[in-house]
Amino acid sequence: MGTLYRIALVLVIIGAINWGLIGFFKFDLVAYLFGGQTAVLSRWIYALVGIAGLVSIPILMKPLNDEEDVASNSHTRVNNKPSYDMEAGKEADFTDIEKNKEK
Repeated sequence: MGTLYRIALVLVIIGAINWGLIGFFKFDLVAYLFGGQTAVLSRWIYALVGIAGLVSIPILMKPLNDEEDVASNSHTRVNNKPSYDMEAGKEADFTDIEKNKEK
């Protein structure tokens, strides 16, 4: 994940926390910290959070990259090859026997 997307994600999380505080407690943390909703600094924070939300849209549309997770789990199939691992140890791989018989 690129630096821009990480910064955008942090700002989106800040915005979500602020919205949660507004919804649950009627408390606007950004306005409290920066001098009210109409203060210039508060408006900049609101604008940055809004832009971060727009920048985060491609993250939502991006397909999940589960290849790293699949490769780390030995009990899953990688490249459509079955895993012969068992709880007690590895089971013998008999897939090469058919190939050897044909030769």
